Amino acid sequence: MKFTVTLDRDEDGVWIAECPSIPGCVSQGSTKGEALEQIKDAIKLCLEVRAERGMPLTIESQQVEVSV
Repeated sequence: MKFTVTLDRDEDGVWIAECPSIPGCVSQGSTKGEALEQIKDAIKLCLEVRAERGMPLTIESQQVEVSV
């Protein structure tokens, strides 16, 4: 399965990775690469837990650009 993830750097320099299509699926790392590896593990675990609980595996998520 392929998922879109977001990467943001916080004020302390830590990279935060989030998978918007899986509520609460967030991880972090000292580098972008580490954050991406960590979110892969988080996605697998989140999918397992959601399946065990009979929850939908994902929710609908879209990325849309807006101009302001």
